[in-house]
Amino acid sequence: MRARHLPRFGCLAAAALSALLILALPADARSAGKKAHKAHSAPASSPLKIPNAQFEAIDWNEIDGWADDDHKAAFAALLASCRALVGGAKHSKDRRSMRRGLVDVCHRARAVTQRDNDTARKFFEKNFRPVRIAKIGEKDGFLTGYYEPVVDGSRVRTAEYNIPLYRRPKDLIPGKRRSKSAGFSNKGPVFRRIGKKKLVPYYERAEIDNGALDSQQLEICWLKDPIDAFFIHIQGSARVRLEDGSTLRVNYDSHNGQPYTPVGRILIERNIYTREEMSMDKIREWMTANPEEGRALRQMNKSFVFFRVTNLADHEEATGAQGVQLTAGRSIAVDKALHVYGTPFFIEGDLPIDSEQPETRFRRLMVSQDTGSAIVGPARADIYFGAGEKAAHPAGRLKHNARFTMLVPKTIKLAVANAIVPLPPPRPELTKTSSAVAKAAPPAAKSRLERKHASIVKKAPGHKHKRAPRRQVQQ
Repeated sequence: MRARHLPRFGCLAAAALSALLILALPADARSAGKKAHKAHSAPASSPLKIPNAQFEAIDWNEIDGWADDDHKAAFAALLASCRALVGGAKHSKDRRSMRRGLVDVCHRARAVTQRDNDTARKFFEKNFRPVRIAKIGEKDGFLTGYYEPVVDGSRVRTAEYNIPLYRRPKDLIPGKRRSKSAGFSNKGPVFRRIGKKKLVPYYERAEIDNGALDSQQLEICWLKDPIDAFFIHIQGSARVRLEDGSTLRVNYDSHNGQPYTPVGRILIERNIYTREEMSMDKIREWMTANPEEGRALRQMNKSFVFFRVTNLADHEEATGAQGVQLTAGRSIAVDKALHVYGTPFFIEGDLPIDSEQPETRFRRLMVSQDTGSAIVGPARADIYFGAGEKAAHPAGRLKHNARFTMLVPKTIKLAVANAIVPLPPPRPELTKTSSAVAKAAPPAAKSRLERKHASIVKKAPGHKHKRAPRRQVQQ
């Protein structure tokens, strides 16, 4: 569902150790008799790795707010993911240990008949272990928010309703072939064909705004406001209230393959707003006050989204990338390259939810059920707040740090992998003395660690046995 969001950039600690999750324990012996359960248990030899992540196993009582959360609501969100995990287990090509571990847990979750808050909490504590997760060298992760816009629209073009939402064009050619069940990838190049053989990048937003698709009859519906359409592209779904009183539900289907540029960053670079002031409300405010400049600003984001009509009822939530309906306040979008849909995360932070100030205490167990092309990193999440204006305000101003605790199935044992850490440079005051001693003394035998490290350096791509140029040394 997600169409975007800003990645968080941070510097890595120079001597940080990379940690790995390693599968070590077999599936629960009490369930060994169940064929379906046994078939999806992770083998003990299969490691689970999350690149660029650091881990710390903790106790449940170390999670601030764990005992006070609504575990029944979190368990309901987990069951929604379990339907997809168990239902697709036989045909899934995902062999990651975390996915197999989650399927294993899901079989037990679906067998739970009493689903009150206390039972749900005990289930999580019995079947998972809490693990702090962050990017290497950092303590916290980063949060943003998203929602489902509700806007007025028309099925036919009028003088008032003249801004289209498009379905996927027939000439849209993804650069990477995927199976029909996998859907349209939200990453990678997209092309259109000229003549019989030539492929060129698909139209940019400015070209589409200026009529590049007018002759293809792709219009799903028409909106009043180009700013509304722009934010629907960013959010990835919408509820369109038609003139006859019915509601048209649209969801992300595909994209034009052009790079996503966050327009808020451009306004910050122009010193129109500070980073602390920036929000979706501020972007809308500026575009409304500056219509021509706003149009030019929108077109600086070359990315463009195409939609499909869903059969969701008014009371149903939007569908995430996992294929299940999202739960407002419980569903998050994560980096699908690193995490498996259905993984629970407990998030601790003080966030700007009730007001513009980051003073709302947020301690909640969430379930990963969606993704986005710019949701990148091991501790990076987009919180789904629901639909309409009430959800739009907290979603639009959320861009804050928070602590992430990943719930790992107990079939997976934590361990720290061995790592080679480069030796620190010599202290400046010892350089001359060390050089003199080195000339006078015979060369000392290198340690096993030094020999292994030197071997790795020699095998590294681009390594040359010569002194670096002076400019490179100065940098």
